[in-house]
Amino acid sequence: MKFAICNEIFKGWKLEEAMAFAAKTGYDAIEIAPFTIANYVTDISKEQRHQIRDAARRAGIEISGIHWVLVQALGMFLVHGDPEVRKRSSTYFCELVDFCADIGGNIIVVGSPKQRNIPEDATKEQALAWARETISASVMRAMDRGLTICLEPLAPSETNFINTAEEAIRFVRGFRSPSFKIILDVKAMCSESRPIPQIIHESWPHFAYFHANDKNLKGPGFGDVNFKPIAAALKEEGYDGVVSVEVFNFDEGPEVIATKSLENLKNAFA
Repeated sequence: MKFAICNEIFKGWKLEEAMAFAAKTGYDAIEIAPFTIANYVTDISKEQRHQIRDAARRAGIEISGIHWVLVQALGMFLVHGDPEVRKRSSTYFCELVDFCADIGGNIIVVGSPKQRNIPEDATKEQALAWARETISASVMRAMDRGLTICLEPLAPSETNFINTAEEAIRFVRGFRSPSFKIILDVKAMCSESRPIPQIIHESWPHFAYFHANDKNLKGPGFGDVNFKPIAAALKEEGYDGVVSVEVFNFDEGPEVIATKSLENLKNAFA
């Protein structure tokens, strides 16, 4: 099991500074939100990509992958009724694969709730078809480049498209590709009716990444969620991937968030 942390927690820090602090704190990897570098990954040059990869190597930390992939990438959607928008977005998802591979990442988390909502005049079936059309090419590109795209089920309060692990698994299984799986996120699973350990057991082996946070939007151990049965369920299923700290409330500051979250995770997984 490896532990990672998302870089947007270190708001205002240079990426190499965040990498160095994460490595010093004891994290194995860092997860990068592209919008912290540029609005579009197509604006990140080959030289910059090599610099990011080299910075991680110097810091002694891995880059687990990327997430928040459509934030600030205006005009890009997973679900959209306009064929031209779907075509443009499909191309961009392929660019995301290339960016992730270029910086040494292995996982692409597709959450982006605002960019996947079902339009008011569309059906769920149409939305599923549009999403499939949009992401199909990037799934093939991910296989070519040795990456895995992970679709993230999100709470109904965030989006009206794919809200449960079961729905997400049904969607990705339709591709029959080892390069397309789901991610499980503790905050999102808190919105389901099933206990989180049960979701983990019933979702294995269809998830390839795990986000650790609390339903209060803070880090693991900063709220009421008990991580010991979560850790036990992951161990029981033989999950040996990355558990990545992703928070949305930065009140405690990056140093405290990073340090205490890792401490709490290691206690839960002990």
